[in-house]
Amino acid sequence: MKHDQPQFSIIGDVSVDLVLGTLNSWPKIGTEQLLPRSELRAGGSAANSALAARHLGLSPRLIGAIGNDDLAQWLLLQLTGIPVELQTCASDTTMSVGLMHADGERTFFTSCGHLQHLTPAFVLEHLPPAPAGSIALFTAPFLLPGVRDGYDQLLAQAAARGYQIALDPGWPPEGWTPGVHAEVEGWLAHCDHLLINELEATSIAGTQELTLAVQRIAHLLKPGAHLIIKLGAAGALGHVDGESTYFATEVAPGIFDTVGAGDSFNTGYLAARLNQAGLHDALGAGCRTAAAILPRFPRKSIAAGELSHCLQSYP
Repeated sequence: MKHDQPQFSIIGDVSVDLVLGTLNSWPKIGTEQLLPRSELRAGGSAANSALAARHLGLSPRLIGAIGNDDLAQWLLLQLTGIPVELQTCASDTTMSVGLMHADGERTFFTSCGHLQHLTPAFVLEHLPPAPAGSIALFTAPFLLPGVRDGYDQLLAQAAARGYQIALDPGWPPEGWTPGVHAEVEGWLAHCDHLLINELEATSIAGTQELTLAVQRIAHLLKPGAHLIIKLGAAGALGHVDGESTYFATEVAPGIFDTVGAGDSFNTGYLAARLNQAGLHDALGAGCRTAAAILPRFPRKSIAAGELSHCLQSYP
């Protein structure tokens, strides 16, 4: 890779996911239930995004943390082919158990583990200055207390090193309190690409009307920033400079596992932007990437570069 080419870095949560399903009803406490499908895999929004990039044939820099147990070594093997900078923490590796329900919904149980210990100093040590057009995707600050305090300064320092800032903040475990609103508004001022879903958009904006939410959030972003709202099976909406663009899509039938859908979209969208794609084409790349990954189970069967066609431009 030439050093003058735009770089793609992903900074955030890396953990282990155990996906199980399908659960038709919640079992009675103290009983046991057999489930027909399972996969143990690398998880967390940052790892999901990096793996999606590998599926597309990209090699992003992944910056995060791991624990100091055997599971951490297994996790590293799952990220083969991805340039990783992972801070080893004196903790067990964080794990999420995701239960897939028959109606398509999901329930997660997540341990605290190593995610508490990632530090801003480690991130900045491994985030080198970058050429014009480079993008740094930041994920899940609410799950990373070690970097959450002063997160706006971390974003500012990354921008000063030449990166466009992309942010997928996720959902605050404490809810959208006034303090969280003020905190997030400080982050948004640094964003070039804000990647959120519809519920996050209406929660940030304090309104159930999506059109109004778009307008309110757009005012919180820096001039020229792109607001991207993921609409699930309906596609995605992009908004920049007062204009909105929709990309409509159809969800593939028979999807069992929707874990990482938004992360896959993020990667497809940002990969297209790295290739100088326009907003509508980038939304399409994001939707195609998610649609190509979700029907695959187990995900480990996807080869590096197998989904590169998702970045092709379609009329």
